[in-house]
Amino acid sequence: MSKSKSAFKTIAEVADEIGVATHVLRFWETKFKQISPVKATGGRRYYRPDDVELIKLIRDFLYDKRYTIEGVQKLFKQKGVKAFLSGDIQKDFFDTQAPEQTVPEVKESAKMTPLQVEKLSHLKNELTTLQNELNRFLAD
Repeated sequence: MSKSKSAFKTIAEVADEIGVATHVLRFWETKFKQISPVKATGGRRYYRPDDVELIKLIRDFLYDKRYTIEGVQKLFKQKGVKAFLSGDIQKDFFDTQAPEQTVPEVKESAKMTPLQVEKLSHLKNELTTLQNELNRFLAD
């Protein structure tokens, strides 16, 4: 039987849901004052649905967007956590903050054989394709 979306979750449930260890969640609590689970007698943590959404956002910044903890703290301070949680800021913010990077053209060099140039060109094309797919995925 699954819990309702509004039910509080234990640290183990949240850790399983977002794919991190429980000690990581406890560490994030020390770094992000916005994460404030209810602590029951004996110190057992219960996370509200809003806490879980914030933790998912932090995980996304740290693991997927590759921000540092200090970088995420700075964003939250500048823009406010609620702006990110509501989704109002994310699309516009990341479209302007992460300009498309392009893979430079492969040029022949005296140190490269024609086969190496061909392989490098093929690799460049594959990377460009992957980059385009990733950009489409992030735009959705």
